[in-house]
Amino acid sequence: MRRTLIALALTVPATLALAAETQLDDTLLPEGSVSEQDGLAAWDRIHEVLSHPRCSNCHVGEDNIPLWTATASGQARDHGMNIHGGDSRIGAEYLPCSSCHLTTDLPNSIPHAPPHAGLDWQLAPLEFQWTGKTSAEICAQLADPDRNGGRDLEGLVEHITHDVSENGFIAWGFAPGAGREPAPYDVQSHLDDFKAWGAAGMPCAPG
Repeated sequence: MRRTLIALALTVPATLALAAETQLDDTLLPEGSVSEQDGLAAWDRIHEVLSHPRCSNCHVGEDNIPLWTATASGQARDHGMNIHGGDSRIGAEYLPCSSCHLTTDLPNSIPHAPPHAGLDWQLAPLEFQWTGKTSAEICAQLADPDRNGGRDLEGLVEHITHDVSENGFIAWGFAPGAGREPAPYDVQSHLDDFKAWGAAGMPCAPG
């Protein structure tokens, strides 16, 4: 019992510290307060994040196979060990992602260990495929509520802030630990770019 109480005493402050670190400014900007040019620049930065392996490796197509990225070459390849997400996108038909990827708020501090997050590890829904798509295609996808989970700008911003509050995949992408390369910028900058892109009317460059 005493060991349990000591563990709790050590864990609670760490949890509170984590929560304090993830407070984000989600205040939306007035519509039209950002120029189209600045909105397109914000989108370019958003796309840098979405196309980074920390994000895109689990936003795969209908083959349902997550990707790995070789650190030295930067080349993506299929996840080792013949991993297949199945139609469930959580590996329920084969080997569940949770067999190796734990759901925990503990830091990712062990090199080469399966990464984990505060949400159950899984592939993104198929309608959120980003691999093999152009910046313009992904932009149009995210700007369309019929293809982004029914979200307007406020919903997209809430999606980011909720994920971070749960120490989820977006939060992990910017702080993957264990020597992994993080997504560019930081989560507040990413959120700010979404707000700017939205205030500009969610512009998408042709292409």
